[in-house]
Amino acid sequence: MKYLALIAALAAPTFAFANPDPSDWDAVTSQANGQTVYWNAWGGSTTTNDFIAWVGDRVMEDYGVVLEHVKLTDTADAVTRVLSEKQAGEDDDGAIDMIWINGSNFAAMKDADLLFGPFAEQLPNWAVVDSEGKTVQTDFTVPVEGYEAPWAMAQVVFVHNTATMPDTLGSMGELLEWAQANPGRFSYPQPPDFLGTTFLKQALVDILEDPSVLQAQATDENYDEVTAPLWAYLDALTPHLWREGRAYPATGTAMFPLIADGELDLSISFSPGAASTAIANFELPETVRTFVLDKGTIGNASFVAIPYNSGSAAGAMVVANFLMSPEAQARAQDPNILGYGTVLNMDALGEDERAAFDALDLGIATLSPADLGSVQAEPHPSWMTRIADDWADRYGTGQ
Repeated sequence: MKYLALIAALAAPTFAFANPDPSDWDAVTSQANGQTVYWNAWGGSTTTNDFIAWVGDRVMEDYGVVLEHVKLTDTADAVTRVLSEKQAGEDDDGAIDMIWINGSNFAAMKDADLLFGPFAEQLPNWAVVDSEGKTVQTDFTVPVEGYEAPWAMAQVVFVHNTATMPDTLGSMGELLEWAQANPGRFSYPQPPDFLGTTFLKQALVDILEDPSVLQAQATDENYDEVTAPLWAYLDALTPHLWREGRAYPATGTAMFPLIADGELDLSISFSPGAASTAIANFELPETVRTFVLDKGTIGNASFVAIPYNSGSAAGAMVVANFLMSPEAQARAQDPNILGYGTVLNMDALGEDERAAFDALDLGIATLSPADLGSVQAEPHPSWMTRIADDWADRYGTGQ
């Protein structure tokens, strides 16, 4: 990726964290009052943007923090900005105060000492986070160690219109067979879009007899052998994709309109509740449902991290803590709002807090936690950095 070449030049260490001390919550909230937090976060979804705006209203009301949503199309752009600021010696009051982040972007910032912290496990609402049952202490195999705070859980689901595709599929092999019998009715976003690279990961995890090899860093010695089945699979699949694989939807949000317009029967999402939310917003027909593969699908957490040179670290911690609150988590899980999975431990909540979750109707197309089945671990970020580059060489638009 474009920022990786810069990391080697950024060897100088940074401080573990600047004031305020995350464990002194009174000091944090006092300093946060009046601060403006520039949250760099994906801006490609109206429902997500509306949720972030609501978070801004709530942290202003309770803490006097102004939240500005800097809308991104690629999280790597924010990482590059922080890297560039460090190169330029801009170590105070950087342009970015918080980033919606995970995976290779987090690994790159952590490796280059570009993160404020550790802070997450010292926030008050960490006490109700399901730190044992949810994947919130590692991020694509990289130990989090308190340098980012979780706020949403995600898991791959396949989205199909039962009016035109009544049956579910149990494996990537069955998906290939279905695509060959129904050419042009499936696609995935063009990598390096996050959902597009997720499809590639899901394919590889399901194809490999033992995907545990993906939990370690990719090496020159094993990369070609491990990924060979993926390229063979995609060689067989690509001619049967939408537009014969000569073009791809630009983003994940472009997939649902293609189902709604009858161009696709099958799509992919990293949010189990997204289809129900889209149905509630009249963006998908009511005949849409979701399914997972027999061996399970990839799942992970979304986090927020604070750059080392944020001038509003206190305000950013206030926002991060609010995102983990039962109030924000219940709202995010509501399929009429976002339909995101919660990071909280229901057993740690009070009766009224738990009732707010119990009262949620997760939606007509949302699988129950039991039906979501096994969660497959994310591969080490090094695999996807190389796979995304190789995919562009092999299958990029116009290839």
